[in-house]
Amino acid sequence: MIKKQIEEGRKDFLNILRRLIKRDFSGNAGIAIKNSAYQFSTGIVAKAGSLIFTIILARILLPELFGLYTLALSTILFFAAFSDLGIGDTLVRFVSRELGKGNISKAMSYSKYLIKIKIFVTAVVSLILILLSKIIAENYYHKPIYLALLAGGLYIFIAGFVVILQSILQAHNIFKPIFYRELLFQSARLIIIPMLILFAIKNSLSDQNIIFLIIISLDVAYLLIVGLFYLFLRGNIFKLDNSKQKLSKRDKKRVNRFILIISFTILSGIFFGYMDVVILGYFVSSEYIGYYQGAFSFISAIVPLITFSSALLPIFSRLQKRKTQDFLKKAVKILSIISILCFLFLFLASKYLVLLLFGAAYYNSINILRIFSLLLLTIPVITIYSTYFTSSGRPGIVSMLLAISTTINLTLIYLFISYLIKYNPLYAVYGTAIATVISRYLFMFMLMIYKRKN
Repeated sequence: MIKKQIEEGRKDFLNILRRLIKRDFSGNAGIAIKNSAYQFSTGIVAKAGSLIFTIILARILLPELFGLYTLALSTILFFAAFSDLGIGDTLVRFVSRELGKGNISKAMSYSKYLIKIKIFVTAVVSLILILLSKIIAENYYHKPIYLALLAGGLYIFIAGFVVILQSILQAHNIFKPIFYRELLFQSARLIIIPMLILFAIKNSLSDQNIIFLIIISLDVAYLLIVGLFYLFLRGNIFKLDNSKQKLSKRDKKRVNRFILIISFTILSGIFFGYMDVVILGYFVSSEYIGYYQGAFSFISAIVPLITFSSALLPIFSRLQKRKTQDFLKKAVKILSIISILCFLFLFLASKYLVLLLFGAAYYNSINILRIFSLLLLTIPVITIYSTYFTSSGRPGIVSMLLAISTTINLTLIYLFISYLIKYNPLYAVYGTAIATVISRYLFMFMLMIYKRKN
């Protein structure tokens, strides 16, 4: 059975390679291959750039200051996730569906309606972070990141526009500009921010001012991206709409209901993705957060190699149910092979990767990375099944299962940290990583079981 699956996977891989060489992107399979190729390239640029950026920052800042940067950014991203609440995925689903029917006017109406919602929600969340930044930094973390969190309020507002404009491109099956956007963003921050940090250190700026300088530089980089995205959309997509068609109350109700359902998934994902650092930030000093993030950065860098959810979402939305089942099985099969290879490499090479790239100061990240490498085996199933349920109009399933696993995750993190912190802060970090892995596997198994039973 396994041999047969490997052979089928090999044939599928060769077929994809043949299409790429011949630039044959006909049919749904061709669209998926083309979009996946762009998303794969974008992911490689994004994560390679992020990993290089993280390595440079980690080496310059060293664990303590790098931990402060990680804590500030994780807190900002925690709030930023509240500004999305699935609006981007909702736009991709509804706009892509209408474009598939040839109804451009209605697709543009959905875009306009969702952009208005996005602007309002983003502005509210941005203001909340600005108002709470002093309390969070001084009363909860007791760490000098107040100014960075203030800059984070602007970061949320600008990044929100990047997300919604990128979702419009994805809904139109246009992935090329997203690739160039990522290439520009990564190049800009790799050149500018390290120079600013070295300047700040040379001039003996405080830790708080250095972290603030990094976040405000990211704000400027994202602002440039928003301008470029808007110019492209204005000249290629927004000009397609010449009508004044408005959504009916029924259409708006359907959209609002979808956002409400998928927002539970997003909220659960927020706690799943950022609460580990937020909780650790309360219990341990910043250098241990630096060790934790140093290890996790490798996982973030590898994820794009085995996920293509943004490219698959518009395809799933247009396929009939029977065809979707076959597409789902093939996607899981191909990505599972890749994830196994990535896991074996990362687990066996953890020590050499950490010492070579981050340096001896991050020796404590080695075992954390080995624990995190187990996450790679769960990514294909979780990504594909979540995308499948969302695109088929059943995001509530993902929300429910993710909420359960997130509750388990937070409970385990708190219990492990509370018990292990009295022995050694590093043990508390190990416990946090183990709790994350356990809950992620539970989420994967629940998705698989639900799919089989239904």
